[in-house]
Order: sequence, then structure tokens, then C-alpha cells
Amino acid sequence: MKNIKITYQYDGSLFQGFQRQPGRRTVQGEIEKCLNKILREEVNLVSAGRTDKGVHALEQVSNFFTANPIPLERLEVVLGKMLPMDIMLLQLKETDQDFSARFSAKGRGYRYYITWEKSPFNRRYATYCENEIDAKKFNEILKPLIGVHDFSSFRLNDCTSKTTVREIYLIECRKVEEQKIEIHFRGNAFLKSQIRIIVGTALDIYFGRKDQNYIKEMLQKPDRFAAKSMADPYGLYLCDIEY
Repeated sequence: MKNIKITYQYDGSLFQGFQRQPGRRTVQGEIEKCLNKILREEVNLVSAGRTDKGVHALEQVSNFFTANPIPLERLEVVLGKMLPMDIMLLQLKETDQDFSARFSAKGRGYRYYITWEKSPFNRRYATYCENEIDAKKFNEILKPLIGVHDFSSFRLNDCTSKTTVREIYLIECRKVEEQKIEIHFRGNAFLKSQIRIIVGTALDIYFGRKDQNYIKEMLQKPDRFAAKSMADPYGLYLCDIEY
């Protein structure tokens, strides 16, 4: 059996999320469908992260095992041609037997884009906000989240993670265009919809809908049922995986 590591990008706009779901178009489902046809065997992808409906990936990593003797160079060419237009293969290579795209990952990076430019060309790729956001002020709101915390208050109620303690190494907010900001997150791992809840909560604070200390209170009193706001998925990108 060969353990194959696959690195790829995708536009999440027309997917019902990453994880395989019966009767729904998902990233995992599309890739597995192509691999099943090529290899003529059942493939099960293990992946670094599972993105929500509408969320994109500049770099996603998965691995799978196969007994098919097809040369990797051939598999890479055939798979690259067979994948739909909204998934692009970056690299395919054989790796160690004990490598797991999920459990071997040491860190994950995400980027979130917010724009106040009203344009149909931005709708799927950045979250629209009616008013301009000052990157420095937004950065100050997010700063308490850096470090090791119990992030129970920043996950969905149906999140099944056994532990809610995570470490965020970096949060950096900067202006990248005249009417757009980018928020870069890096951590060891993230809970289900954690970043969208963080951004939604920070927007509430920035525009006065929540108290300035609301994020600190959520961290001090972890509660999965705490009132929370969730930002749209369109501006979120899984951007890199560290091994």
C-alpha cells in the first residue's frame, strides 16, 4: 500500500462544504469520486481541515492509501484533468506510511477578507461590510485571543471536538487594498466555525453591538451555548498547513 499526499486548492463557492455528504456536492466527495474511477478502488481522504460551505482553500492537504501500481506521474496528470474547474491539484507525492494530513499537522493558517466595496465580483470571495474598518483598531479587538485558551464560546453547538483548548500563535490584521482588510490567523488547530465566530464577534464589538470586553468575557467564562455571532463564510480561506 502506498500512502499518497495530495496538495490542492479550491473555490468553495459552489460546494456544500468540504466533508463528504450523501447527495451533496462537496470537495472531498468530488476528489474521491475522481480517484475511485482512476484507481478502481474505494478511496478515503484524510484531510488537514474541514471547511464550511462557501469557504475556500489556497492550500489544503489530504492523504490516502492505494494498492494500485499506477505511476504517480501518470496519476497526477489524469487526476488534474479529471477534477472539476473549481479544484486545482498542486502536488501529488508518496509519503511515509505513518503520515496523516490531519494528525501530523503542527499548525494551520487561515486568512479572512472583509471589504466595504459593494461589487458583485467580491461577493463570493470577501465578506461585505457597509462601513470602513480601521485595521489597527480591529487588530486590538482580536489581540486577547492570542495564546492558549479554552475556546468553548467560539464553536458551534454541534461541534464534536473532544477538547476545546487551542493555541492561536498569530492574529494580524492589515489593509491590503483601498477598500479591503485581511486578517491572518495561525494556530495549532481550530474548532468548527471558530474563525467565523471570532470575526463575527469582533465585528459586533467594532460597531458597538457588543461591549469592548466581550471577547475577554467569552474567554474567561467558556460556554459552548454563549450568545455568538458568525461572520459569512465567503471571506475565509484555509491558506497553509505546517508539518
